[in-house]
Amino acid sequence: MTTATSTRPDFKNPDLYVAGVPHDLFAQVRAEEPVYWNAEADGPGFWAVLRYADIVEVSRQPLLYSSAYANGGHRIFNENEVGLTGAGESAIGIPFISIDPPVHTQYRKFMMPAVAPGRLAGIEERITERCRALLDAIPLGEPVDLVQALSAPLPLMTLCELFDLPPEIGWHDLYDWTNAFVGEDDPEFRQSPEQMAQVLGSFFALMQTLFDTRRHQPGADLATLLANAEINGQPVQFRDFVGNMILALVGANETTRNSLSHTVVNFAAHPAQWQMVRDDPAILATAVREMVRHASPVMHMRRTATADTVLGGQAIAKGDKVVLWYTAANRDESVFADPDTFDITRGNIQHLAFGSGQHVCIGSRLAEMQLRVAFRLLAERVKGFELVSAPRRFRSNFINGLKNLDVKLVAG
Repeated sequence: MTTATSTRPDFKNPDLYVAGVPHDLFAQVRAEEPVYWNAEADGPGFWAVLRYADIVEVSRQPLLYSSAYANGGHRIFNENEVGLTGAGESAIGIPFISIDPPVHTQYRKFMMPAVAPGRLAGIEERITERCRALLDAIPLGEPVDLVQALSAPLPLMTLCELFDLPPEIGWHDLYDWTNAFVGEDDPEFRQSPEQMAQVLGSFFALMQTLFDTRRHQPGADLATLLANAEINGQPVQFRDFVGNMILALVGANETTRNSLSHTVVNFAAHPAQWQMVRDDPAILATAVREMVRHASPVMHMRRTATADTVLGGQAIAKGDKVVLWYTAANRDESVFADPDTFDITRGNIQHLAFGSGQHVCIGSRLAEMQLRVAFRLLAERVKGFELVSAPRRFRSNFINGLKNLDVKLVAG
């Protein structure tokens, strides 16, 4: 095991990402130590996996590289010690992302119908209507926070539909909850244990209502599927329903929200790329993959080795934490030419921002659909984007998120 020194970068440190993802540092370490030992001040350390091919190899072997809660789960911290959100709660059960096959596969079979074409019939038209209404409310040529005006509400309104939430629950509630769930290192999202307890209390109250209602009056929504899932022949427990609802809320929101925001920043910096979209909106069919690759909104996922093995020429011991840095792999120069460049002409690339293998995101196509709709409608009315100020970023090693995006939409 490599001996850590104070000069070696700590990819776990959330302060490393406050000014932006350190892509140059990732590239340097990827070239020198692609499977890199990262010491932890508060833990045993972990292997940071930085190459595309190595992450794919790990992702194809879920039993060798476990996501199971009992082994620590899917985050750098150990979920079996500090809970799913790192807040120490005990009332939240195990989401299926923190379960290995074959049980993980059973959960996916229950959830896949929620994003099947038949279940989503007409959803693109409804997303278009909602997006058009959001854009109609944005004054052209004036400063606006696009996170609050478009990036956050669009996917969260879609989630309200997928869960068939009661009308009194709006996107603002979901926005506050999801930020709290993934914002363990950001004092704006985790102001105090008391504040977090209040957030969880309001969320649990809704979850109990949904769970009871969907058990007695099942519908065609995602909450119904999760509430009525049967795993190993047994009905799912309430606490595990809560864990999976948190997973669905975060997963279906953060990727779309932050890919949209980062892409607007990219189009502001590269107006010729935006003009390509305006000239030929059909390019969005494949351009959305470049948007997500370049943003890499979820920066990593964690695994734990269940046996001694070798990865990228590096010996990995049983019990070692293995952290897959998608944000590094999506800039791997052996896979993507000129990887730091935002280029919507790359076509239908195979990035890792939605994961790979057993844990690939089941909602990826819905996320891409929302990005296509948003930028198609923006192209109809917006000539360009002008940043008013640099956005504030999440203090996080997990989510590549923007708290705000003050921008002017230039009429065209």
